[in-house]
Amino acid sequence: MTEPESAPPETPAPTAGTDAPTRAAEIMSGITEWASANEVEVDSVDDSSIAVVLPGERKLKTTVSIVISARTAELAAFVIRHPDENAAEFNRWLLRKNMKLAATAFGVDHLGDVYLRATVPVLRLLDDLDGLLGEFLTVADESFNELLLIGFLTGMKKEWAWRVSRGESTRNLAAFEHVLSGPDNEFLGTIGPERSESPGFEQAESPGSEQSGTFGSEQAGAIGSDQSEGAERTEAAEPADVTAPEGGER
Repeated sequence: MTEPESAPPETPAPTAGTDAPTRAAEIMSGITEWASANEVEVDSVDDSSIAVVLPGERKLKTTVSIVISARTAELAAFVIRHPDENAAEFNRWLLRKNMKLAATAFGVDHLGDVYLRATVPVLRLLDDLDGLLGEFLTVADESFNELLLIGFLTGMKKEWAWRVSRGESTRNLAAFEHVLSGPDNEFLGTIGPERSESPGFEQAESPGSEQSGTFGSEQAGAIGSDQSEGAERTEAAEPADVTAPEGGER
């Protein structure tokens, strides 16, 4: 009988007496080992920060940046850009969701783009890493479609109507067929095939209002299969000045 392969040696957790550069190097090594063991991509690495790319179902991927400082580790992941409509309802949903979360919390940046954040003691990061990243992935993935319906429904209706008028596939919008294909879609029959370009709108999956694209073709998760290069670069970056969402209109 063949003996089972032994598990790779684990990186020991850093101790309080370890100097900061050595501690950061140990943590980076531990995160890289975790990513390798779980077959997930490490997007970018430097001496004190790393980005782990977690594959999802509704949202194609969630990129979690981890920044190590002397006492804490800051984790952040872009979830969805600021809504096109229903901003008050959108933000109320985020606030209510925050009450149910354990380690993570939703916040918004100066543009209103939505991030998940968490802060943990640096000495606890490797011990808690699996649970932390699991929560990031679960919360981002499960929240994505609900936030699309609240903040981007009109754009999805227009996209569906345009594709139907041209006989194009609606597969990337299949998760929302129940709300897009019926009489509640006031744009069906009003957007003709003569229009050469999708009505489109800024990508919900891409941070920053300066990035735009066709809804569906650039959308990730249940909406599409591709993500723009610009969005990938931006997701890996640490967001600045992320705050809790307000309940009212911005």
